[in-house]
Amino acid sequence: MPSATKSNICFFFETPVSLRNRTQLKEEIVRIFKRHGKKPASLNVVFCTDKRLLEINRQYLQHDYYTDIITFELNAPGQPVEGEVYISVDRVKDNAHQLRQPVYRELHRVIFHGVLHLSGFGDKTDAQEAEMRRQEDLCLKRYFK
Repeated sequence: MPSATKSNICFFFETPVSLRNRTQLKEEIVRIFKRHGKKPASLNVVFCTDKRLLEINRQYLQHDYYTDIITFELNAPGQPVEGEVYISVDRVKDNAHQLRQPVYRELHRVIFHGVLHLSGFGDKTDAQEAEMRRQEDLCLKRYFK
């Protein structure tokens, strides 16, 4: 199996957040893609503020509300996965507090959520959202075993 580093997975911190075991996380991201029949090429995960993600949401999606994550698929259909995932650290911390979860766990859930989107999972309908949550839970269980 190719290493995660050949898949070019990068983390960018526009705002600080603790993200430990980055090599292990990159390897898990590659495993998630492969489990769902995807070949990863490159993935940028950008940790930013609510303000920055709201700007992206308005500019690219014409949505005027806060969100925890926005995922952009950059590859052509059938090609290896190339994507960008923007995560609001502010939303992650707030969601973790509301859900009574540790921030690190909610942060990983949101990262996996973006990877699952790039793997072909949606969350627009109730059924899709339920399957997305199930997949997120499986990812968390495998990662934090």
